[in-house]
Amino acid sequence: MSRRRGTGTVLAVAVAAPLAAGVAYAARPQGNAPDTPAATVAIGTATVTQGTLTERIQVGGVLGYLGSYTVDHQGAPGVLTTGPDSGDTIGRGAVLYRVADAPVRLLLGSVPAYRGFRYGMSDGPDVRQLERNLVAMGFDPYHRITVDRHFSATTAAAIRRWETSWGRSASQRTGRLAQGEVVFLPAPLRVTQLQIRVGGTVGPGMTVLSGTSTDRAVTVQLDTAQRSTVHTGDHVEVGLPDADPIPGRVTGVGEVATAPSADSGNGPQQPANPDTATVPLTIAVRLPRGSGLDQAPVTVDIVTGTRRDVLLVPIAALLARPGGGYQVRLAGGAAVQVEPGSFDESNGQVEIVRGLTASQTVEVPAQ
Repeated sequence: MSRRRGTGTVLAVAVAAPLAAGVAYAARPQGNAPDTPAATVAIGTATVTQGTLTERIQVGGVLGYLGSYTVDHQGAPGVLTTGPDSGDTIGRGAVLYRVADAPVRLLLGSVPAYRGFRYGMSDGPDVRQLERNLVAMGFDPYHRITVDRHFSATTAAAIRRWETSWGRSASQRTGRLAQGEVVFLPAPLRVTQLQIRVGGTVGPGMTVLSGTSTDRAVTVQLDTAQRSTVHTGDHVEVGLPDADPIPGRVTGVGEVATAPSADSGNGPQQPANPDTATVPLTIAVRLPRGSGLDQAPVTVDIVTGTRRDVLLVPIAALLARPGGGYQVRLAGGAAVQVEPGSFDESNGQVEIVRGLTASQTVEVPAQ
């Protein structure tokens, strides 16, 4: 049956039609069809209501973590003496790993640490990034740092305060950071894998560990035909396994579509089918405390529009008409041709564009 809705669209209705108690009913033959033995079914009734129709797209997704990062060693070569475990979270200022017992610490920022930091160095965006971290960690208690591209004496003083927190004595504090002592990443890190075993040798440029951010997210492969209906900032509802739905927000809609290649089995790989092309959709969520779900399948309901003051009946009230189209039976038994609009298959409701008025009663199968 052809229905006025796009593939994958699900519509949610705010006003439900009440069902009356079921009664015995003999199915009536349609039109001039020849007499056949009547099949006895139980029916109920539903009132035609007027309410609000919220259009939704329902898609499947996977719950995981936002972002993907790798940490490469940029310091002197040596033996990896300490490394994190999978699942560990590492925040601003904390130790990522140790080489020859020398710690490498995490700071937050998008500019990689491409040089050491010291008084007299040239100005740059990495200096601004360092100063922002020093202030955020509380090492500028007298508010003397001007967060800019210039490494000043107050920047060096803040580094010495940071060194004090590491346990360094006054004679050990330098006010400098050698290249490789700090790593900049855009967010706190959740470790997924230590790439080099503790005891192994680490050299410059070698990947030591990989991970994600600590922010939870749902990723969805959205049909390209539905891309225009979803926008960054849209609010969604995410259905979790064995838990109540939670709210989410669209934080990214992909620009590049991909499609799986058709696999012919024994023959050469076939070209991708454009009808199956999708774009990635990212949804930020906040899980209930204590939830440890990862890589879990979820469903996502995305609101794409709202229609107000429409007539609503249960989908079960619709009957196929001879020759095409739909009809319903009123409570008195008369068949009335109707034109359905949008369908809400999740709640079992349909919009009636033409053929009924509010407060009429239609027959439906009894529950």
